[in-house]
Amino acid sequence: MAIQGKTMIIALLACFAFQICFSSDAIFYESFEDSFEGRWIVSEKDEYNGVWKLSKSEGHDDHGLLVSEKARKYAIVKELDDVLNLKDKTIVLQFEVRLQNGLECGGAYLKYLRPQDAGWKAKEFDNDSPYAIMFGPDKCGSTNKVHFILKHKNPKNGEYVEHHLKSPPSVPSDKLTHVYTAILTPDNEVRILVDGEEKKKANFLSSDDFEPALIPAKTIPDPNDKKPEDWDERAKIPDADAVKPDDWDEDAPMEIEDEEAVKPEGWLDDEPEEVDDPEATKPEDWDDEEDGEFEAPKIDNPKCETAPGCGEWKKPMKKNPAYKGKWHAPLIDNPNYKGIWKPQDIPNPDYFEIEKPDFEPIAAIGIEIWTMQDGILFDNILIAADEKVAESYRQTAWKPKFDVEKEKEMAEEAAAGSSDGLSDFKKIFDLLYKIADLPFLSAYNPKIIELIEKGEKQPNITIGILVSVVIVILTVLFRIVFGGKKRPVINNAEATTVAPESSNNQGSGEEKEDEKEKDDAAAPPRRRVSRRDN
Repeated sequence: MAIQGKTMIIALLACFAFQICFSSDAIFYESFEDSFEGRWIVSEKDEYNGVWKLSKSEGHDDHGLLVSEKARKYAIVKELDDVLNLKDKTIVLQFEVRLQNGLECGGAYLKYLRPQDAGWKAKEFDNDSPYAIMFGPDKCGSTNKVHFILKHKNPKNGEYVEHHLKSPPSVPSDKLTHVYTAILTPDNEVRILVDGEEKKKANFLSSDDFEPALIPAKTIPDPNDKKPEDWDERAKIPDADAVKPDDWDEDAPMEIEDEEAVKPEGWLDDEPEEVDDPEATKPEDWDDEEDGEFEAPKIDNPKCETAPGCGEWKKPMKKNPAYKGKWHAPLIDNPNYKGIWKPQDIPNPDYFEIEKPDFEPIAAIGIEIWTMQDGILFDNILIAADEKVAESYRQTAWKPKFDVEKEKEMAEEAAAGSSDGLSDFKKIFDLLYKIADLPFLSAYNPKIIELIEKGEKQPNITIGILVSVVIVILTVLFRIVFGGKKRPVINNAEATTVAPESSNNQGSGEEKEDEKEKDDAAAPPRRRVSRRDN
């Protein structure tokens, strides 16, 4: 904890120095270290009833914008001081998200809004507020992606079309802080980074990278073209000249009795396949009036086990060689076949050519999401014109937090792994208790129980316990087979010294006192039932 505290102090000092040195290089930067009220405007639309809060990231002194309630819609927006032009320049969009309670179904993305219509007010921000770019994680059902969506205006018809990045990166499936970066460059490329690592590179003008393609197809199917009524799409048709053969019997069954079959010798015709269980007895609490007449459960007839069969013998069925099923005329090539019809292509009236995307400017940054999860924390929202500035923010604002969280996660996983190991030991001891209850070991049960209980207190001697129990079993089996009369010797001391004592005070203090009290007790060793009750 002391190391973690020092790490956070260093991170905070670095972050303070970082803000002084680099904030002037950012086009926009929001750290949420101060109250967002008055600077960010929460939507007043009725459906957006989720409550935003300024909150510390778990385990840090660093603040962020928190999604505080489950199953809510959230909307909040920050208008930029100056409208940002994206054309012919490098623009870096970056922000952090921490899914503190995981993410099963919900969005955690940002919308970069284009200038709104006259009269629009920030408090009216909702899903219909037009954006230029949508970027960030989204996960629900089969959807698991880091969205990048560009809304581009078609210069021919003036309509805005959403162009989705194909094969986007997936969302990291943990509860750590992750930083998402989109780098737009003048050579028409966009690069998506997660935690500073490039996960996707795409070209805005490539039809292989965006769906639908930014540049429309030159031709499209004619929407007014209709399939002719006499158009025949059947490649094969029944042969009209074919005639069902005279010997074709459509009523012949698929299977018939095997007339050549002979009843096996020794078949017990008068014996049923099941009989009443002769060992079954009516329960003491059975009430004939309420429960009805008691009937013993059925068991397999033991007489049938050595016989080829019991009960009435019937000839088995076999496949009918005369079976042909329903007759159908064979198929032949269709002389009128014209292929699968499709409308003819015509020039696309909305087709256009461009050398660069016509990006809409960015006038505001908004978060408009629906989520079933709470605990989503947004932080360090950045717009920059230099990749190095974004990298510096990652190294100074994000990396120290991530390292602390990752170290804690690894420690928790190690602890969980240790617990799994203890769970494995418990399974071993449960098995040993079952072995101790075997009838032929009844004479040695108390000593075996005593050994197992000692092993539960000192798991490092489990191997020794196993060896001792195996020796007991082998000795008893040897005596049963060869008539020996000696009982096997169980050496507790030998069992406890098979595995060396660990250095973490195992076997000392309270454990030794417990063993002394157990040895002094006059009562017999505890049995499995009492152990589980305890």
